[in-house]
Amino acid sequence: MPADLPKRILIGRALRSDKLGETLLSKRIALPVFASDALSSVAYAPEEILLTLSIAGASAIHFSWQIGLVVAVVMLAVVASYRQNVHAYPSGGGDYEVATVNHGPNSGLVVASALLVDYVLTVAVSTTSGVANVVSAVPSLRGHELVLSVVVVILLMGVNLRGVRESGSAFAVPTYAFMIGVMGMVVWGAIRSALGQDMHAESSAFHLEATPGNDSLAGFAMVFLLLKAFSSGCAALTGVEAISNGVPAFRKPKSKNAATTLLLMASIAVVMFMGIIWLARLTGVQMAEDPAEQLVGAGADYHQKTALAQISEAVFSNFTPGFYFVAAVTGLILVLAANTAFNGFPVLGSILAQDRYLPRQLHTRGDRLAFSNGIILLAGVAILFIVAFNADPTRLIQLYIVGVFVSFNMSQSGMIRHWTRLLRSETDPKKRAHMQRSRAINTFGLVMTMAVLIVVLATKISHAWIAIATMVVLFVLMKAIRRHYERVSHELVAAEEPDDVAPPTRVHAIVLVSKLHKPALRALAYARLARAHTLEAVTVNVDLADTEALRQDWDARGIDVPLKVLDSPFREITGPVLDYVKNLRRSSPRDVVSVYIPEYVVGHWYEHLLHNQSALRLKGRLLFKPGVMVTSVPWQLESSERRKPQKAWSAPGAVRRGEPRHQVNRAFETSDSAQSSSKDGSP
Repeated sequence: MPADLPKRILIGRALRSDKLGETLLSKRIALPVFASDALSSVAYAPEEILLTLSIAGASAIHFSWQIGLVVAVVMLAVVASYRQNVHAYPSGGGDYEVATVNHGPNSGLVVASALLVDYVLTVAVSTTSGVANVVSAVPSLRGHELVLSVVVVILLMGVNLRGVRESGSAFAVPTYAFMIGVMGMVVWGAIRSALGQDMHAESSAFHLEATPGNDSLAGFAMVFLLLKAFSSGCAALTGVEAISNGVPAFRKPKSKNAATTLLLMASIAVVMFMGIIWLARLTGVQMAEDPAEQLVGAGADYHQKTALAQISEAVFSNFTPGFYFVAAVTGLILVLAANTAFNGFPVLGSILAQDRYLPRQLHTRGDRLAFSNGIILLAGVAILFIVAFNADPTRLIQLYIVGVFVSFNMSQSGMIRHWTRLLRSETDPKKRAHMQRSRAINTFGLVMTMAVLIVVLATKISHAWIAIATMVVLFVLMKAIRRHYERVSHELVAAEEPDDVAPPTRVHAIVLVSKLHKPALRALAYARLARAHTLEAVTVNVDLADTEALRQDWDARGIDVPLKVLDSPFREITGPVLDYVKNLRRSSPRDVVSVYIPEYVVGHWYEHLLHNQSALRLKGRLLFKPGVMVTSVPWQLESSERRKPQKAWSAPGAVRRGEPRHQVNRAFETSDSAQSSSKDGSP
């Protein structure tokens, strides 16, 4: 069985690099891939508005539709602005590229930090919200939200490791089903309302009281509450930027298809968002941050369902399958909305790695032409957030909006500078008119997003500081990574003067031995082939009897390589060898010391536990010594032969002619001793 068979079953066969074009997305598939986050946010954004307004009691709930209308206007303004972005910067850098080109590298890093945090929170919020909706419909799952959320993230990671096209095809049906479910619910509710049929949510029978201490909010306090509700509702805008970061994944014409997908996403999201808010008022949904204290008439064991679950239950009270359909597709879309981040985070990580702000491993594509390392990293960090906040979507949402609106503002201001710069040199009246119109759109978008960011910071700073602190840490970390890569690059540049690469005057070879066994003899034979200027064997005197036995065996075999014994009063191996090598380098600085370490390879993980790791420790220390070369000489034991021996090979017609079979010559096997070898072969 091939060693990579489990990987092939889970992820699929590796794709050739020239198949990348086949993974590009049409608008039909791109909409669920990149817009599922923005579309799914309408499932919890109205609920966040209602929860915030509940602080002031039932008297404040009637402001929900006005707040929803303002959120819808902001969303349309942001989408109109991002349509300019995808045409001007179609390379996939999105907000990061816009900010870097127009404001400089530091501004680009601020945006990158904000987006990376936003992507992580997208996965955490979407997953936990989806699980919460499923639990509302299936109460028997209550208490297992954390485990379910973690399992869902792992499953999403596995699907995305199979490639963007595969994940998009898998998620298209649930996304379109969610659109049909919510739109159908709005239409069904409108029909029942027109027919005069009553639709009452289960919480409509309760009386919503203000939280203690907020019985009579007025003046500034009420304005502050409305602004806080508005900032909570702006969670509906999250995910809008994902399409501008994913333009390279679209089929040609990329920019046009991306802009069209943006417009489709905004239109659908606004209709569903306002429809849910209207139905919430129509069915009398009462949401409370503390149901036990605020909902008068609810029992002590009352468990508050999500707003969307209550609405669908009321609207489809005469058609139960409709309720379960909406509950199912809502849970699915909220979970699958995390797929937007699984497509955006790896692409942004790859761009940052290419710019040397993140580890280079994030820049390479995996077997399925997806950025596998970025996908795995995103899943791991999202799970940490889910565990840290105990899979509570309400607490996670509080951290959610800051990052995305930081990137919105930097992007829109960058686009204004972009158009202003082009207008300085453009003389064509038609092109100038187009640029001025685009600049006006981006200016309006900046005013909207700046206002939202100020409101968010003013109303959510008690929670938002965690997201801000994370962004600061990421910013500092990426700067440090860039400095490291620049330092390494500077040191590795070939100098014009030949002194830096001048060959050593002599090579002094050392073979480390502990006893005269097969690995040691192979290392001696291999060292002889290198024809160093001097060659000697070195052993460390840890046990006097063993050392004397080695010396006698050495003399008895008549080995012509001198054996040097290093004393070790404290029975330590690494220190005496390092001191000896250091003395050789000190006495002849122009010489190179080549150290050969014999070691044997075992095949099972539990066998490693039976051997000390002296060779690995010694090797790790020697690698930091200038002028010292380290060579591992492996000896493979039978247990390391994971695969069956190759069958004998016969030339065509050899058997027919009666010629003997010839065994295929085995190539000289080498292995990475740091990962798969036992270390007892060293002294």
